[in-house]
Amino acid sequence: MSLGSFPSTRLRRLRQSDSIRRLVQEHHLHVSDLIWPLFVIEGDNIIQPIESMAGVNRYSIDQLVLQAKQAVALKIPAIAIFPKIDAELKDGSGKLAYDEDNLVCRAVRAVKAACPELSVICDVALDPFTDHGHDGLLVGDKIVNDETVAILCKQAVAQANAGCDIIAPSDMMDGRIGAIRAALDENGYQDVMILSYAAKYASAFYGPFRDAVGAGKKLGGDGKKTYQMSPANSDEALSEIAMDIQEGADMVMVKPGMPYLDVVRRAKEAFGVPTFAYQVSGEYAMLRNGVDGGLFHEDAIFESLLAFKRAGADGVLTYFAPLIASQLAER
Repeated sequence: MSLGSFPSTRLRRLRQSDSIRRLVQEHHLHVSDLIWPLFVIEGDNIIQPIESMAGVNRYSIDQLVLQAKQAVALKIPAIAIFPKIDAELKDGSGKLAYDEDNLVCRAVRAVKAACPELSVICDVALDPFTDHGHDGLLVGDKIVNDETVAILCKQAVAQANAGCDIIAPSDMMDGRIGAIRAALDENGYQDVMILSYAAKYASAFYGPFRDAVGAGKKLGGDGKKTYQMSPANSDEALSEIAMDIQEGADMVMVKPGMPYLDVVRRAKEAFGVPTFAYQVSGEYAMLRNGVDGGLFHEDAIFESLLAFKRAGADGVLTYFAPLIASQLAER
């Protein structure tokens, strides 16, 4: 072969050694990109495995505090707390959600007392607290919007009172960001941030999470499709995100994650605000089961998180956070 027919540019030159590959790497995963979701239950000294999420547990508050201390040691900047509420404490109105002494509020106070430097995110939605498992108030066969928003405002203020740093409404009710922002401000919590689940899809990937928090078994035919988004839509996601930013959201979330990387990319390019994605329970279970079953190498987990960064996410909620943080520390 003559020299003239050979390419002058050889992209493989930039792949020939580990040092060069690292030098030219376009996107990097850092421990500061990670948010660790944790499940809390009543009791003492309890670590309860979640069958559908291998390696993930529910923790009593004392054990949750130990996990929070691990997050600090690993330099994970934030945790998100999700409760599993005892069935006998649930009702149709979800009124326990705004009780100042509920499981979430007690957990937040304990974590902030032990780890004041760790940011705590609290989910704002009624599904862990309602006996029907919906994110809002159910009247007949309809989830009512405005009445739900009034309850969510009380829930957000209770969580802020407990010391929550970031309020994360995941309910997908219309107008709830503006109402929650106003409620927080009126109660002196102007500095409490809002991370809006702005584009939350009615996804089949949430199954293991619903097992983990004990919600969603009585949702009925439409499930949550009357308030969560259709998986077919992305223009609608941009409208949702724009409205939430206008109403006062400091950060926005796309959920689920990997099936919606196109939405993450569009959101980041369109608005430029801090944009997060949630690698949800179904995504976790697929990866964890694939690795544990020998179908692919554990590097697939790292690869999946790089995909979020490549799409434009500023951070990822992932149950793999402690594993990835440990690996990054070793590297």
